[in-house]
Order: sequence, then structure tokens, then C-alpha cells
Amino acid sequence: MPIFSAWCTSKTRLDGKIAVITGANTGIGKETARDFYRRGARVILACRNVEKAKAAIEDIKCNPFPSYFSNSRKMQTADKNGLGDLEVYSLDLCNFKSVKECAKKLMKEPAIHILVNNAGIMFTPYQITEDGFEIQLQSNYLGHFLLTLLLLPKMQSSTPGCRIINVSSRAHIFGKIHFSDINLKKSWWYIRPWKAYFQSKLANILFTKELARRLKEAKINGINVYSLHPGVIKTELSREFDSTVMPGATFIINYIIWPFIKNAEQGAQTTIYCAIDEKTANETGLHYSECCVTSSKDVNDQEAEDLWNYTCFLLRLEINKNFSTFLETVSRQFDK
Repeated sequence: MPIFSAWCTSKTRLDGKIAVITGANTGIGKETARDFYRRGARVILACRNVEKAKAAIEDIKCNPFPSYFSNSRKMQTADKNGLGDLEVYSLDLCNFKSVKECAKKLMKEPAIHILVNNAGIMFTPYQITEDGFEIQLQSNYLGHFLLTLLLLPKMQSSTPGCRIINVSSRAHIFGKIHFSDINLKKSWWYIRPWKAYFQSKLANILFTKELARRLKEAKINGINVYSLHPGVIKTELSREFDSTVMPGATFIINYIIWPFIKNAEQGAQTTIYCAIDEKTANETGLHYSECCVTSSKDVNDQEAEDLWNYTCFLLRLEINKNFSTFLETVSRQFDK
């Protein structure tokens, strides 16, 4: 267990709320789903591996309370408050067609109050997706960018109290947006996985900053946006480390330095905090760690705007200074 790990202590209930969590079949996404379910929310696990997500649902239903709950507190909570509902939607962020199909299905939900862009991959071998992008860039950033835009109209109709949470990483401080080589084709093969991951996580923070600004300028109220560093966590993200970091890296992480690494339950706390805490209801566009606002890499408004415009170019989205009109155009473009 790490020396310090903050906990979200909010007792907020989510009865009647609908939350979408990408990559919720394992790790911190699964623990976030467990927490929301315990609070009474309808939780949609948007995952690439549907069978694994179904297994996660069964585990959550059988074990709805986190391990730090005492037996008496479990009984007290179960007596006073009901549990929520769980469902799986298929979503492959590395396939824009899948993103579009998932968004269409989600738009049929009566509302979307919380969107947690949690899914991600880390230091994976270099690969270009069918859509033509480096796989970490698309999985961690581009897929979530498109999904968020497609779901924003539904979230607008679900206000007030809607929140978008982008899971980033402290590793973003090593990142740089390579506008002239976004797929890192010119980089040395052995550092591509590192540079790609750092770039994607910086992009998450820039996206958060720019989306918050555009929502504010468009006077779209009731939707707040957050980015966060969950901490160093023992999850399945390390499965590729032996080939992309160094031989034996997975063993070192899992068996030598594990006492200093968070488990998934601890790692989910800042996500949960951003999604439900009463204090964060009055904050937007900020970066969080250990359940509080923290500084991120010094990024400016121009860099965030440049990335937004470049991302629209990559996704072939028609840029419009009127944000509401832009969202309508995006919806029409992908509703084919």
C-alpha cells in the first residue's frame, strides 16, 4: 500500500443518474463502476471486451461494497439505500465506427449525467489503427474526443449537474504534441511507445482545458469537465512492459515495488471525487490528484486551442466558432 492515498469521503447518492464509463471491465474503471452502482446509479460499462465486462458486472453485483467498508456499514447502507443498475455497451475506441455506433445507442438513453473517459493503454508496441492513427493516441485521446462530442447534446439535455472526467496521468509532464509527426513515424522505434503515451496523456489535459473554455463561451451551463492523475496503480496496463520497457519490468512492478503502488480501488478515488463530490460541482477545466486540485504541466490556452483544431482536422470535423452549431454539425456528420 502506498504511503499516502486519499479517499473520496462524499456520501452523495446517484439515484436516478446515468453514468457511462469507458474501459470499466477492469482496474480503476471497474472500481468506479462499483462505487457508482453502490450509490444507486445506472452504470453503463462501455468496453471493447463485452464478455469480460459481463463478468465484471457479475462481480460487482456479488460484491457491491468496497473492501474498506465495515460489515456494519455495509448493512446500514444496504438497509437505507438501494443499489443501481449495470449494463454493457460495446465500444472499441480504436475504431471510429465502433465509437459512432456506441454513441448512437447511448443517445437513446433518457439521460447521461456522468461520462468517465477512463479506458486507456500504456507503452504498447507501435501500431497504426485501421483509422490511420498510432494506437495509444486513438485509444487514449482521439476515441474519447469523438465520443464526448457525440454525447454532448444528450448531456446538454440532462443538465444541470453533468460531469465529464478525463483520466490522464502525471506522465503528461514528459509529453509533447507532435503536430508535424502525430503518429511518431519519424521517432526511433524503441522510444515510440513512451512518446506516444506521454503525448496522449498531455492531449487529455489540453482537451479538458479547451472543452471547458468552449462550453463556458457558448454559455452551456451545467456540464463541468475534469482531468486527473489517478496515481501509480497495479493494473493490467503493465502487461506489455516486458517488450516495451525492459525484460522483467512486469515482474518488478508486480512483486518488488508493489508495496508503493496503489490497488485499483485506491486508484479510483480521484475519479470518483471528480464525478460526485459537492466541492467539485463548482469547478471545471482543472486537473486533480489525490482528491484535490493540483498543478499540471504549464499549458497555455493557445496550445489547447491548436490541439482542438488539429484534432478536428484529423477527424475531418468542420470547425465552427459557434460551439452549439459545431456540435450539431458533428452529430449530423456521424449520423449516417
